[in-house]
Amino acid sequence: MLIGAHVSQAGGLPLAIERGGQRGCRAIQIFNQSPRMWRPTAYDADDFDAFNEAMSASRIEAVLIHAVYLLNCATEDPEIAAKSLASLIQSLRVGEGIGSAGVVLHPGSAKTGDVGQAIARAGKVIREALACTSDCPLALENTAGAGGTLGRSFAELSALLDAAGGDARLGVCLDSCHLLASGYDIRTPPGLSETLDQFDSVVGLDRLGSLHINDSARPLGSNRDRHANLGDGELGERGCAVFLSEPRFQGLPCVLETPGPEGSGPTAEEVAFAGRLRKRGQAARRRASARG
Repeated sequence: MLIGAHVSQAGGLPLAIERGGQRGCRAIQIFNQSPRMWRPTAYDADDFDAFNEAMSASRIEAVLIHAVYLLNCATEDPEIAAKSLASLIQSLRVGEGIGSAGVVLHPGSAKTGDVGQAIARAGKVIREALACTSDCPLALENTAGAGGTLGRSFAELSALLDAAGGDARLGVCLDSCHLLASGYDIRTPPGLSETLDQFDSVVGLDRLGSLHINDSARPLGSNRDRHANLGDGELGERGCAVFLSEPRFQGLPCVLETPGPEGSGPTAEEVAFAGRLRKRGQAARRRASARG
């Protein structure tokens, strides 16, 4: 597992690598532009070369791009749909330039409308974005389920993948906080194993390309997306250790999106803590296997 964190790209793409290195990351996640603005950051080949050079000199093995939260591929508003499409295409093109392991996307929201129609609208935008780009994978993130957000269940994720054309570049990013909040009890090895069996049956484990490790400030089935620092929420240290030590997650980039101790994002200490929790979870699994 490649444990890391979401870091800022402010000041230039290579600085994201520097910030990841300072945190001891083996994977990082960035926004490719300001998350509060539609206007894209204009990167060129020199920017991509500088990023790739910095990455090759670091211990970071994978980079994810998170599409900005303004996107709503399921919107009924033609202007927002057009802006969402343009922004998603830009994210994928930046991903191609830096060799990203994938662009992570919140698929959109049905608001109070028909979910099936919203899935069809989101699928159309995603298909168009993929048709306009060539290489970078696109990962749909599971959601907590508040406010009509799409992707709250494995059935919805499967329907979204189908609506988007089932392209080989399409995958899924599973978020631990969102799984718990949407009703999947992943706090024990059997619970997580059963959840992944369901995911494999409905979506397919071959579609799983990345992970977010966040504790949840809200309880199981709350449908509330509130991240907590590792060990400080409803998953707790044990639940986070279970997630981090899951054998089927081996080799995947797994990034923290936690508030951090000072509210400014994950720190080196929290990344290191995630590594220790993974080892703790692996030891617990070995003990359980020896007893069984």
